[in-house]
Amino acid sequence: MAGKRVWFALAVLFGINLLNFFDRQLAGSLGEPIRKEFGLSDTALGSLATIFTLVYAAVGIPLGRLTDRWVRTRIIAIGVTVWSAFTAASGLAWNYSSLFVSRLGVGIGEASCAPASQSIIGDLFPPSQRGRALGVFMLGLPLGIFCAYMLSGIVGQAWGWRAVFLIAAIPGVVMGALALLIKEPRRQIAPDSGRPSSSDSANSEASKVESPYLSVLRIPTMWWIIASGAFHNFNMYAINVFQAPFLQRFHGLTLREASNISAIVLGAVGVVGLLVGGWASDRLSLRRVDGRLLLSASTMLAAAPCVFLAINRPSGDLTSFTLLMGFGIMMTFFYYSSIYAVIQDVVDPRLRGTAIALYFFAMYVLGASLGSFVVGALSDHFAKSAMYAAGATQMAETFKAQGLHDAMYVIPALMLFASLMLFAGARTIKSDVGRRGILAAVKAV
Repeated sequence: MAGKRVWFALAVLFGINLLNFFDRQLAGSLGEPIRKEFGLSDTALGSLATIFTLVYAAVGIPLGRLTDRWVRTRIIAIGVTVWSAFTAASGLAWNYSSLFVSRLGVGIGEASCAPASQSIIGDLFPPSQRGRALGVFMLGLPLGIFCAYMLSGIVGQAWGWRAVFLIAAIPGVVMGALALLIKEPRRQIAPDSGRPSSSDSANSEASKVESPYLSVLRIPTMWWIIASGAFHNFNMYAINVFQAPFLQRFHGLTLREASNISAIVLGAVGVVGLLVGGWASDRLSLRRVDGRLLLSASTMLAAAPCVFLAINRPSGDLTSFTLLMGFGIMMTFFYYSSIYAVIQDVVDPRLRGTAIALYFFAMYVLGASLGSFVVGALSDHFAKSAMYAAGATQMAETFKAQGLHDAMYVIPALMLFASLMLFAGARTIKSDVGRRGILAAVKAV
């Protein structure tokens, strides 16, 4: 019976995480029709993701502390209901400002998902199974992106972009109710000692940790993880916001055609990356303490040239683009099932919600919020340069296509920096895990 409750909890958390990335991605997948209806620049289009991520990061800090103190299932249920309501409001937006406010509300609600969900998973699964469990949970990321693009392509082309947001809000109400059926797990009070406590006792213990934020930031490996997350999220948010517009402008595709390709190369391939990554992460962690970090560093390093070559393909060469971009993005998904497990390994169980919130705050403020904005601003800059070079006085879609194409090259360059941060973290993790007193346990498994 206990096993059934554990897998029910993981299934519900997976579903909620799927909706998390599904609702989040809609503005990016529908970026081109939104841009044209409201007459936006790429900078303004990228700013929709920027405000989302800044609010997401800021609200995530107090919600992370609340995760370590209050009933996590209630936090998740309230959060998914709130962001679903604002997703519906996005479909009712009458101008850029109202859409801007609606996306802000989605960010507030979604900030509840990751800290509470990953804290629950950390208490439900032992270290030897944690990479696979988190890999299943993180399947919500690629599948959410896949569903967002598929729904946007089918519904958006048939009934317009507003209908997509309205339909997308419905399943959130159902998942919010299911979250309340999860039995709140008892929290661990010692580093994976196997001695659980009641939730009330764990809340008391969590409150006794002196300077919880400083305690997390005193872990050297966390700094490298945070740096890698900033570079990685810069790239992923830039790709998620601008790939569909890139395919429509540079390769001349319709909304549905661009959505279908994006669903594959940004969504479907991630399933393979997460499942293989979770399995490989757990296997390597049994052989060496730095195995998870070395895996994610190596796969990130392999992804960079693939993404560069995909962007570099000439207009109309969709086969090569799809294969190269798909393989590159698949490699980047190894990051998630490895890194989240590393955080669980190096952080005291009483501070997992706080650690995830800090990590998310840094990688969203320093990475994701800049990714869509910077690439959007570069796109506008290069588009103007192309216009001036052609001797034109008015902006045309051909110049916008060239501008976005040139701006996308920043993404593979920063993938190399993310890989370097992960290799650096592999040099510090052994001492950090040993400091928690579980190194011997990890080697003995």
